Amino acid sequence: MKLLALDTSAAGCSAALWLGSAKAGLAYERFEIAPRGHTRLLMPMVRSLLQEHGFEPADLDAVAFACGPGSFTGLRIATGVVQGLAWGLNIPVIPVSSLAAVALDALTQAGAAQGQRVAVAFDARMGEVYWGCYQLLDGAPVLLGKERVCAPSALAMPAAESSAGDVEGAHARADNADWLGAGSGWALSEQMPEAVTSALAALPSTDLVPRAACVARLAAKQFAAGAGVSAQQAQPVYLRDEVTWQKLPGRE
Repeated sequence: MKLLALDTSAAGCSAALWLGSAKAGLAYERFEIAPRGHTRLLMPMVRSLLQEHGFEPADLDAVAFACGPGSFTGLRIATGVVQGLAWGLNIPVIPVSSLAAVALDALTQAGAAQGQRVAVAFDARMGEVYWGCYQLLDGAPVLLGKERVCAPSALAMPAAESSAGDVEGAHARADNADWLGAGSGWALSEQMPEAVTSALAALPSTDLVPRAACVARLAAKQFAAGAGVSAQQAQPVYLRDEVTWQKLPGRE
């Protein structure tokens, strides 16, 4: 499998090339924090990765991208690039949640075990956060409930799921305050309900942003399972009503 993944959904700009199978692959990444440099940096990153490994775009099996939520401008940049590549190469696109990408990063850095849960919050501006809660099952973060955008004061932790092989362990975790927290939105923790902040097992990782390497890892698993959409169907996920944003000039 040769899969190219992109992320421009937040302050980071990154591209990653996944080589190998979904279970035994590696992600080679270019990453830079550059809030206003996505357009300038993204394609050179892609060309560098392909040249380093001796590949042409035509060698790719699929492309993936962090589809949101996140910066409106950033999401449109990555969407446009993957649409162009997928259309020209006639290969599928794997959209990956930017919240799920950060969830995977947080779980990996923590060395999390099966059943561990993580709550991801991005600062959505306008006094709101993008919110998604996940549980590590079979090596990947599984969404609990739905991703949404809301005021920090309206947040709540969902119930945990369990896999067939870890029912007892997952339910035991559900009874304890052992959540991980990740994402810039946790900087607004003083505005969150006590039931949310007290559920954390440690201080949240507020500096984690989506990265293409995590997007690639999730996309490889999805692609191996038969997932993928056409270039035309590859669209950003904003969560927030676009009409609301159009009434606020100057916002991304």
